Amino acid sequence: MPPHSRRYGDDVLSGDWRRPKRRSVPAVPAERGLVVETADGGFCGAVVAWDRATVTLEDRHGRRRVFETAPAAFLLDGRPVTLVRPAPERTGPPRSASGSILVADHRARTARPSRILVEGVQDAELVERIWGHDLRVAGVVVECLEGVDRLAQAVAEFAPSPLRRLGVLLDHLVPGSKESRIAEQVASQHVLVVGHPYVDIWQAVRPSVLGLSAWPRVPHGTPWKEGVLAALGWRTDPAQAWRRILGSVRSYADLEPELLGRVEELIDFVTAPYSSPH
Repeated sequence: MPPHSRRYGDDVLSGDWRRPKRRSVPAVPAERGLVVETADGGFCGAVVAWDRATVTLEDRHGRRRVFETAPAAFLLDGRPVTLVRPAPERTGPPRSASGSILVADHRARTARPSRILVEGVQDAELVERIWGHDLRVAGVVVECLEGVDRLAQAVAEFAPSPLRRLGVLLDHLVPGSKESRIAEQVASQHVLVVGHPYVDIWQAVRPSVLGLSAWPRVPHGTPWKEGVLAALGWRTDPAQAWRRILGSVRSYADLEPELLGRVEELIDFVTAPYSSPH
């Protein structure tokens, strides 16, 4: 039989030839770095994270989006595929919670003069949970701002300079917000202010990690955390609820990409080597 005829099988007239034969869609492990396109052609990027039901893609401009791993939801080399959870890595160096290579037997390093500021204790605890190892290796200290209203004062007291940079992570940094107006006032060559779009750091944790399909919508005027607890039926206070949320976070894959990219950006900013303009 000629090679080009093998795709038709032994007998092209066997079976019900009036019905088109359904092609099976291959399952492809969502390995980091795999470049795929959404089935509708709306987004193309490399796999950077995944969980039980979603995969995060990053395009060549650094933009990230999260998609459900539905059957035949993606195209690989122009052909439909179903992305599945990759097998656990059995080789290679151990990784930290952020995905970086774990540095074993690392001695404490003298802290850099540069700093990262976050709004509150819960923000600091989440950053420590994922990036604590990386920050200790780099000698970067994370401090609590205790409210965005103190940002201008904190920046003035810190006195940023080329050798003393300040990175700031804010909640709800969206156009037109109070946070965005304050950020514009303090941003400079030596101060980088970034943020995520969420009202509270809780929302930066993927709801699927907690067995939720989505974080509840809280009516305007209702304190956000209290509104979430009421909607979820959690009979506890916000502090205890946070312990439950934080305890469910194991690695970067449990966080939304809108937070991941911003923290990585801050770490790069405060650890970048100084280069004299002359």
